[in-house]
Amino acid sequence: MKSDYYITQDGSLTRHENTVYFENDNTKRALPVNKIYSIYAYGRLSFSSGVVDYLAKNGIPIHFFNYYGFYEGTFYPRETLVSGDLLVKQASYYLESDKRIALAKSFVDGACGNILRNLRYYAREKPGQDSYITDIESEIARLPSTSTIPEVMNVEGRIRNIYYSALDEIFPEGYRMVKRTRMPPENKMNTLVSFGNSVMYTTVLSEIYNTQLNPTISFLHEPFERRFSLALDVSEIFKPIIVDRIILKLVNKNMLDDNCFRGEIGNMLLSEKGKKIFLAEYNDKLSTTINHRGLGRKVSFKRLIRLELYKLVKHFIDEKEYKPLVMWW
Repeated sequence: MKSDYYITQDGSLTRHENTVYFENDNTKRALPVNKIYSIYAYGRLSFSSGVVDYLAKNGIPIHFFNYYGFYEGTFYPRETLVSGDLLVKQASYYLESDKRIALAKSFVDGACGNILRNLRYYAREKPGQDSYITDIESEIARLPSTSTIPEVMNVEGRIRNIYYSALDEIFPEGYRMVKRTRMPPENKMNTLVSFGNSVMYTTVLSEIYNTQLNPTISFLHEPFERRFSLALDVSEIFKPIIVDRIILKLVNKNMLDDNCFRGEIGNMLLSEKGKKIFLAEYNDKLSTTINHRGLGRKVSFKRLIRLELYKLVKHFIDEKEYKPLVMWW
């Protein structure tokens, strides 16, 4: 089975015959290319055109993150799963405003359903969550009456703010968000959320690469130049399921300490140690399996992302209306 490969140190990729190696001052490690799904580069990475060519032929994307852990870009191999018919139909759903806004609402509806699942789960241990849940449900009730993408985004933004306020009641004082800040994150919780969301985005992008969907045509987020905005749309559904639950685990089980962060309040990032801990939990989460009630078999969390994309394909070809994934477990 293929898996993701995370590089958190500076180094280089070299190729000798049919093997790629990661090298730095201390190690030289062979990469089993036939077992690698995607490469996540968090350190400075140098490589030759021969390495790029070899990885491209094997369909392996490389996601690059800068010194601060922020997503910079992706080496996206030439697509091999190409369908002109699906591309036209996907684009038509963007161009027809009614179809686009219906899909945008679906992404928000799925994300909010998973947000509520998180709060209801953790409300068993923390009282006082009912008012937050009620407020979120009130905002969700506004969604059907929205008629523009900005209105849908505003509903989603208000729900996120309520959600983060609710999480502040669950987390210890040192891990409260207070307000959402991004570049740079101002405290530990913002740092964890920003880092996790970036990884989630690239994971979804890797899954899109392995379908016939076009990653640049999106519905909730605007399809700007130089970004794969469909990955942003689909990530909304999975951030509560994967990223937020990882953060809840890391904090509630005291798996992080001050050495996992660098900088000060107002300008804080994950350290090398923090990245490794988060990525280990993230990789473990993706490989965790659940019993899929629709398929009648176990599937991994990573597979759930691919299945969500297949549901979009069926929607675009008018085979089956898209319904977003909401946790049932």
